[in-house]
This record gives sequence, C-alpha cells and structure tokens, in this order.
Amino acid sequence: MTSTPGSAGPTAAATPPPAEPPVRVRRFTRAERWVHRTTAALMLTCVMTAAALYVPQIAELVGRRHLVVTVHEWAGVLLPVPFLLGLASAAFRADLRRLNRFGPHDRTWLRAVRRRDRRSASRPAGKFNAGQKIYAAWIAGAILVMLGTGLLMWFTDLTPLVWRTGATFVHDWLSLAVGIALAGHIAMALADPEARRGMRTGSVERRWARDHHSRWLKDE
Repeated sequence: MTSTPGSAGPTAAATPPPAEPPVRVRRFTRAERWVHRTTAALMLTCVMTAAALYVPQIAELVGRRHLVVTVHEWAGVLLPVPFLLGLASAAFRADLRRLNRFGPHDRTWLRAVRRRDRRSASRPAGKFNAGQKIYAAWIAGAILVMLGTGLLMWFTDLTPLVWRTGATFVHDWLSLAVGIALAGHIAMALADPEARRGMRTGSVERRWARDHHSRWLKDE
C-alpha cells in the first residue's frame, strides 16, 4: 500500500518531549519526621532539666527541684520510645540500614573534611554523609548509656553505693558531652536551611541533593 504525499503530516503523532525531573525530591516520610521531632523534644527536655539541676544560677531561677527531677527522669525513660515506634515504618528501617553502612566514599568524605576541602566532588555522600553516620551512632550509644546510668541513680535500693557513684560520674560527664554534641548539631542545622526544610516538609531541592549527597539519587 502506498501513501500519498503529505498524508503522514496531519495524522502523525507528535513525539512528547522528555519529562523534566521534579524540582524537589522526597527525603523523609512523615513517620521519620515524627521520630526526629519527638526524640529532639525529649532530648532537649533532658538537657534543659539537667541544666536546671546542675547549674546553680539556672536552678535559682527555676526552683521546684522535685518537679524538675521528675520531668528529667521521665523524659529520659521515654527517650528510646520514638525510635522503637519508628521501627514500624519501612522507610525508617531503610534509613537505619543506610546509617549503619560505612563505605569507601565515607572515608573520602572524612579525608576531605580533615583537609577542609569543601568542594562537592571531594565529599561524596549517599543519603547520609559520614559525619551524620558517626553522629547517629554516637548519640544512639550515648542515649543507651545515659538511660542505664540514670536508672541506677533513680532506683537507689537496687544497686550498691559504689555502682551508683560510678553511674553518677559517667552520667554527669556524658550529659555534658551530649549537650556539646547537640549544640554542634543544631549549629550545623541552622547553617543549612535546605536541610532543615527537608526535615520540616519531607522534601529537598534536587540541586541541593546533587551538591551535598551526590550518590543518593544515583543509588535510589
């Protein structure tokens, strides 16, 4: 069968242009943001009540020491609960697996930090960079130690005095270290508005993801 000249023009379907990638990409689900916010609220409560217990100037302003102690104890006991509830989320469990993996590109990222090389190409990272992985592991271990030593201090009749003395020493000094680490974490978050937006809304700009987490979109 032959076609007449010009017959293909009006009837031929136009080839659609390639789809543009979305400007924003999903970074965190609602469940993950809930875990982060709830854990942050409990952690800040622990830090603020600890300051009210140990810093004389703050203790004088706050007063009501027994109430402060009670709030501090229960905030500490509840601290692991958001994490445990978050395990019901598949996205949360997937991100935990990402945080637990440490690959060659993470060592490259750390070397670039040591050299103070801020170029994106020198700091390859997946969804989480090496610094975030180290911080997550450290804060998780610190929470467990703080919880254990705090319980030894709370239930005084269950352990000998030497145990409680050691627990108090570890709890006090580790709480100071946690406070410093949290201050650094907050400072870095304040310096990166797009990272904060990702935790607040769940999505980030694709350009930001490409610049700061170059391996993330490739691995998805």
